[in-house]
Amino acid sequence: MKNVKMIGLVVVLVLTGFGMNTHQVTGVVIDAGTKTPIINAKVSVQGTKTYTFTNAQGAFSVVASAKDILIIEKTGYATKKIVVGTQTKLTVHLAFLMIKKEQDEEEIAEVVMDMVAPTEFKKLNRSVGLATYAGAPEPNPNWNTEEYSTIHENGFKNPLISPLSTFSIDVDAASYSNMRRFLSHGQTPPKDAVRVEEMINYFKYDYPAPVKNEVFSVYSEVGSAPWNPSHKLVHIGVQGKQIETKNLPNSNLVFLLDVSGSMNSPQKLPLLKKALTLLVQELRPNDRVSIVVYAGAAGLVLPPTGGDNKEAIVRALDKLEAGGSTAGGQGIKLAYKIANEQFIEGGNNRIILATDGDFNIGASSNAAMERLVEKERQSGVFLTVLGFGTGNYKDSKMELLADKGNGNYAYIDNILEAKKVLVNEFGGTLFTIAKDVKIQVEFNPALVQAYRLVGYENRLLNDEDFNDDTKDAGELGAGHTVTALYEIVPVGVSFNNKPVDNLKYQKPNMPVANSHKQELMTVKLRYKAPQGMQSKLVKHVIKNSTKSYTYASDNFKWSAAIAQFGMLLRQSEYAGEATYEGVEQLAIQSKGSDKFGYRAEFIRLLEAAKLLAKN
Repeated sequence: MKNVKMIGLVVVLVLTGFGMNTHQVTGVVIDAGTKTPIINAKVSVQGTKTYTFTNAQGAFSVVASAKDILIIEKTGYATKKIVVGTQTKLTVHLAFLMIKKEQDEEEIAEVVMDMVAPTEFKKLNRSVGLATYAGAPEPNPNWNTEEYSTIHENGFKNPLISPLSTFSIDVDAASYSNMRRFLSHGQTPPKDAVRVEEMINYFKYDYPAPVKNEVFSVYSEVGSAPWNPSHKLVHIGVQGKQIETKNLPNSNLVFLLDVSGSMNSPQKLPLLKKALTLLVQELRPNDRVSIVVYAGAAGLVLPPTGGDNKEAIVRALDKLEAGGSTAGGQGIKLAYKIANEQFIEGGNNRIILATDGDFNIGASSNAAMERLVEKERQSGVFLTVLGFGTGNYKDSKMELLADKGNGNYAYIDNILEAKKVLVNEFGGTLFTIAKDVKIQVEFNPALVQAYRLVGYENRLLNDEDFNDDTKDAGELGAGHTVTALYEIVPVGVSFNNKPVDNLKYQKPNMPVANSHKQELMTVKLRYKAPQGMQSKLVKHVIKNSTKSYTYASDNFKWSAAIAQFGMLLRQSEYAGEATYEGVEQLAIQSKGSDKFGYRAEFIRLLEAAKLLAKN
């Protein structure tokens, strides 16, 4: 038997007479199950062209006579006809509708999308305001339904058997700020919440700027691995070109905001509004912003508005309140629709999704959301995801959305983090300079006995994907840095690698006669222009070195300290001799100028992690 969902609807109508033959009929449409407002229900007068839609409060207003019949329609619910009469108050229970499967829900979302005409929402916003229902209760603090994708740590590989390592770049930093949230509350983060590459890439590094017309530069350094001094650590850095704000392309931004009941807590919608207000202050006159909200359904609450009208944008944000269920799929579809209608050729066309990720009606599974975003991204609209809140936080879903939507992902746990992401790193967060950036490394087996990519488990690609321009990969923003580390076991060092059986039909590849005996590895990068379809290739050779990490640069030491810290939090089998004391010593040595204090904050967090580890 197929699973079914029972959905009920209550319509409360308040009638007030203002003439002999007609009345001003006002009311609110409320979901009987969740007791929350229904957005975008159509209320029409039968036999006339008079109709309206409920706003984000579920409220509406329509003129009708006592003899008129009101028709209340909402996709997913049964239609009801009501004789207005002369009653001053009328409560009507509408029959439920059964939705049988996710495919049906996606079709329903499509119909709702067609119903949400921007002109209708403009009329509604003028007549009944932008505020949403605020009656949803606070989530139970004892419930914890947070979700993280499982991470299986990269192991060591033999370059004679696996000579290539291929992965997509990652400039997301959500894992670090989420980890900080746990430590700040006296908790050790779940293992799968710790993505080492995101922790490393939370910080900027001092890499050389690209030369001339290059999009990015490539930096490398080799030293001993602090947690296993007989091994080498290879540090690879990419520096995106800086672009002054005044020279950035014009922006077409759609704020896609979750105003469902689950967002009704101080660290969710209130923080979200403050964060986006910071971003609004950075907008230029030729930039424009639209605001789409979603709860039980999706709606446009601010039509495209110029960046010089900051008061109107902030006023729309201020009026938002939380209530209702979470139709994230509908919201995404409407946001892409608005973004495409306002598309700027050669500009920055981007949706900024702000949510806790707890979608629960319509297209909501990870697979359904992945298909939806993969389809929509073909339009050239990028997707930035900002995560908020605790308890029901869906990290796995938001990481997936940003990955498949050609965008980046940040977790906002306080207003300073909002400033970092949306002000200090404005260009890197919102302006893509290279998309589908892939890295492929070939190791020289004459020098490398085994290698291990530190982190990037969720970004691994098949080797053949590197040259396939149809395969999606990560994006690089203006001024962003990307860092990757490889742990290398040199030839001749005692190493107990996990053995595999000898092959029956072929022998393992043999090293070439060594005309490249000083080359440890070759790094290749592929990338496309933001609106391009064909990739470009960059190559970078890394020479061997016997340097100790104690003589390495601050870039090297800091990234090594963060990598060790991540491995300790994950209780990694590859942590070797790593200790919190060793991490602290290395971090203090390499803190550098630390303009915004992010590195000093990390050193303070170490103390909390050490205390938790002891207990």
